[in-house]
Amino acid sequence: MGATMSAVRDYGLDEDHKWPVPPEGGWTADDLDRLPNLPPHTELIDGSLVFMSPQTYFHMAAMRLLENALLSQVPEDLEVIREMTIKLSKRDRPEPDLMVVPLSALTDVKQTWYAPEDILLAVEIVSEDSEERDSETKPRKYALYGIRHYWRVEEEGGEPVVYAFELDRRTGAYMPAGVFRKQLRLDRPFPLEIDLTVLRRPAPRKAD
Repeated sequence: MGATMSAVRDYGLDEDHKWPVPPEGGWTADDLDRLPNLPPHTELIDGSLVFMSPQTYFHMAAMRLLENALLSQVPEDLEVIREMTIKLSKRDRPEPDLMVVPLSALTDVKQTWYAPEDILLAVEIVSEDSEERDSETKPRKYALYGIRHYWRVEEEGGEPVVYAFELDRRTGAYMPAGVFRKQLRLDRPFPLEIDLTVLRRPAPRKAD
């Protein structure tokens, strides 16, 4: 109780604020569309709600760079999706930073999720609080549900490094498809060339 009250005060909430209390067995994927007042970009992992920390400049800039590059090179029968969820199972509904899906997967303007069989590529840009999820939990689940390509993007010296993986259908596990610094070149899931050095960096502040 004390920890809950402390959290309420720390976040500037009214003392009568009620945090979401999971039902027996945990939340389900469909609950994300029904629960009121969830923070933006809430995910569901193993029946537990996962809240996103404030976005860093690197995360935003890397996502913009990759999204624009994908949009400029994606075949006409595919679409690039930003910050929407995949309904993997009853208790798993993660939200990749970017996805590539076939146009046929777009079924409604009010659509809030995609099925794993529709995901050609899932991209996660690693934040400090998501390192374990993006390196272990999510790729394991993405591979289990047959998502063919996965990129994990990390920051190194202010620039993005892309770790690309492709699903081995014989083993059901991801196999490394390359580690890309400065320049990304891949033939799958479709021919791609991305200059990773053009990420715009904040200008250094001048001393007073």
